[in-house]
Amino acid sequence: MHNPRGAVLRAIGERRIDDELTDIRNDDLRTSDPDLRGKSGPSGNGEPGEPAQGEPERDPRADGQSEARSQVKIVIPADRSMVSLLGSGDELLHVIEREFNADIHVRGNEITATGNPAETALVADLFDELLELLRKGTDLTADAVERTAAMLRAERGVRPADVLTVGILSARGRTIRPKTLNQKRYADAIDKHTIVFAIGPAGTGKTYLAMAKAVKALQAKEVNRIILTRPAVEAGERLGFLPGTLYEKIDPYLRPLYDALHDMLDPDSIPRLISAGIIEIAPLAFMRGRTLNDSFIILDEAQNTSAEQMKMFLTRLGFGSQVVVTGDVTQVDLLPGQVSGLRVVQDILDGIEDIHFARLTSHDVVRHRLVGKIVDAYERHDAQERRLGAANSGRPTKRKHSQ
Repeated sequence: MHNPRGAVLRAIGERRIDDELTDIRNDDLRTSDPDLRGKSGPSGNGEPGEPAQGEPERDPRADGQSEARSQVKIVIPADRSMVSLLGSGDELLHVIEREFNADIHVRGNEITATGNPAETALVADLFDELLELLRKGTDLTADAVERTAAMLRAERGVRPADVLTVGILSARGRTIRPKTLNQKRYADAIDKHTIVFAIGPAGTGKTYLAMAKAVKALQAKEVNRIILTRPAVEAGERLGFLPGTLYEKIDPYLRPLYDALHDMLDPDSIPRLISAGIIEIAPLAFMRGRTLNDSFIILDEAQNTSAEQMKMFLTRLGFGSQVVVTGDVTQVDLLPGQVSGLRVVQDILDGIEDIHFARLTSHDVVRHRLVGKIVDAYERHDAQERRLGAANSGRPTKRKHSQ
């Protein structure tokens, strides 16, 4: 906790950060401004005095100057590169300035932030986390800085550096990691539960993280095979009119699963694994009548299952197997009148031991930043439509009178 009247020395690992917080009184700010100098008391010591002749008396609260302000001085250890911390051409510093309502200045290895105490404390915490990320070997990016700032604002008692440095799978020269706290909780839930439902909008990493967990389990010989399945439901197109054989017709629906596999496995090994039955990618209808033992099973796009299909799928679970079900209940492609099995199952299975529901939001979107804003805009639109629908349904209908 920062001490606003003194200096706090924090030592984390091998690095030390000196944080000096100084309250800047409103009067001191006024006397330091040449344009305002002389408007204080006769003594000139910054004490408020009488207003100048003809000048109306002002309430300092009117322009917000009565708010407490603080200054934080952060000294970066000499063994840390300021370029790696602030980015080439101060790119990351500009991101930090956008994220916080504080004046941030850099001189050498000293960073000073001035503003209200809450904001300056967050700035100090941010640099604390960024240094920890660098210490753990993580290259800082604008996305990492934005996500670290968002977690600091949203959560207390959770270190963003601990979230962003958790490795799920190292594949093809890179490490797959959760990028938000909810994603980390989702990944942890897969380790702890037999059945996990991941429900959230597009781009939140539901399928990708599940696939990484499946590949890791296969490599560790925790399971003998991976089974990936999706309902082959048309999203505005008719499946029967697509050219080719049945497999060629359903292949476009399964293609996203192939794409994720190619990110995590050597592409040359995938056909061999599929041919040997170690990896199976098939439509949901192909699961009927089977018992799936020693398998990591992922049902993707589960919002497009009917209630009956969801029950059929879940009862395929055999010994030594694990199930992850992913879907977005706001993008259902079922025919009008059909109820999504993913919506129904939340009420049916809620509270059953060893079954977990992970819920992700627009804040967990890891695609282009506009995707999260698009999701939020649609949610607001849908909420407005529901309110209008409820209001209209409560209006009395006019009776038509016969002549």
